[in-house]
Amino acid sequence: MPTIVLVDVSLSMARPLPPTDGGEEYQRQNLANHGITTLLDYIATHSRLEFTALAVYSSLWELIVPFTRDYNELKNGLLKLDVFDKTRLDVALQEVRSTVLEEWSPITPCQLVLVTDGRSGIGPGSFRHLFDNPKGSKEKSLPIPFPFPCKIQVMLICSQSEALQTNALGLSQKLIDINGGGGNVHIPEGPLGLKSVQQMFLKLAESTYAPFYGTLSCGHLKSDIQLAPAPEGFNVKHDFETITRTVSPEIEVCGFIDVSDICSPPTISRHLVLPVTTKDSNGKNKEEDEVEDGKAPSFCVLLHGSLKVENMCAIVNVGSDWYGILYSWADSKKKSNLMLGLVQPGDESISWLGKFSNLAPCTDFDSHPYGEDDTKTPFPVRPAEKRSYAQNSVVWVRASGLQVTSLYYTDIHTSIQTHNHKTYLNAIINFAFTFYYLVMYVCMYVYECSEEDLR
Repeated sequence: MPTIVLVDVSLSMARPLPPTDGGEEYQRQNLANHGITTLLDYIATHSRLEFTALAVYSSLWELIVPFTRDYNELKNGLLKLDVFDKTRLDVALQEVRSTVLEEWSPITPCQLVLVTDGRSGIGPGSFRHLFDNPKGSKEKSLPIPFPFPCKIQVMLICSQSEALQTNALGLSQKLIDINGGGGNVHIPEGPLGLKSVQQMFLKLAESTYAPFYGTLSCGHLKSDIQLAPAPEGFNVKHDFETITRTVSPEIEVCGFIDVSDICSPPTISRHLVLPVTTKDSNGKNKEEDEVEDGKAPSFCVLLHGSLKVENMCAIVNVGSDWYGILYSWADSKKKSNLMLGLVQPGDESISWLGKFSNLAPCTDFDSHPYGEDDTKTPFPVRPAEKRSYAQNSVVWVRASGLQVTSLYYTDIHTSIQTHNHKTYLNAIINFAFTFYYLVMYVCMYVYECSEEDLR
């Protein structure tokens, strides 16, 4: 998911750390830059397909590096950071909101990494002022919750004693709770220094940007794969139960179906399926001495090409009572990728296919479900029971009648503009008769009587 690293560059970030014996003197901004570099190095190694942006804020906001996958550019942007005036978090959050909506869709989940020393600031726009004035913050100042799914990770560059004195933990957690998208407050463990800050950012990276590796199998064919971005667990609370699911590392192909039959079902997330080179127990590539780079046989590549040529998709089982669809997706005319779309957990997530457990090969049927010449389809599946609200469509006026009514409106409008009173009168009479018969047919349907009874 896209990530914005938002760095506090107010005057308080220039405060030096207590000097140590024989050690170099650091400012809190130096610790923040070191921690962000650790985070960027981890993402570049394990989740290089992620888009990341770098921004700073004080009383104003500045986007240093827009969304990019060039992590060297992001590291160079850290070298340009300077110290400015007071903290205005409301301005920064408003610009984050605008930047994400301009670059991505409102349904794209994002990650906001807020790097600050925990100082709430003074006056309008400060942490304390926003939360102590809920009416003003709701109407004018505080632009959260964001209109898109967003997790806020607050990285505090301060010691635990300082966080208690300034109530940084409580204010940061309140910010996360108001947004409602989840997130955590992180604080260095032990004395504040380069090592503790580095461990704090590394812990965030391992929990948030860890890659997902698994195995895609179909019968005896298997392939090691990576999903990008890594799928998250599904956790939804209903009235009487809580549904919790996690994606299994063993993804199994259940069957294949035409793209025209599955259409475009609603998905909760989409992921690139990338083949991974098999490694032996010593961590060396088995194929590196046998085949050239990029020419190792892979079931994942074979499946992608087959689905693309046959215009089909694969239904896969990704967990307990949880399914997804594998399909070929092209972002241009020349390049295509194998995508995994995760649907809602359950056996009937795609209503027009019926239950996944009832799907079977075409050979199990007495007659071919698609016909001898593939001119028909067994989908959509009709429900066994008829719902009380699933009545037959009621048509009061035929399509031709609707067109005639539209012509009446056109005649009336034209006659008014041209001052043709005769045409205007004829159009009114015709429209009145049409409306009369329309009302009569409605009454006949509602009261279940004939035309003679109404008259």
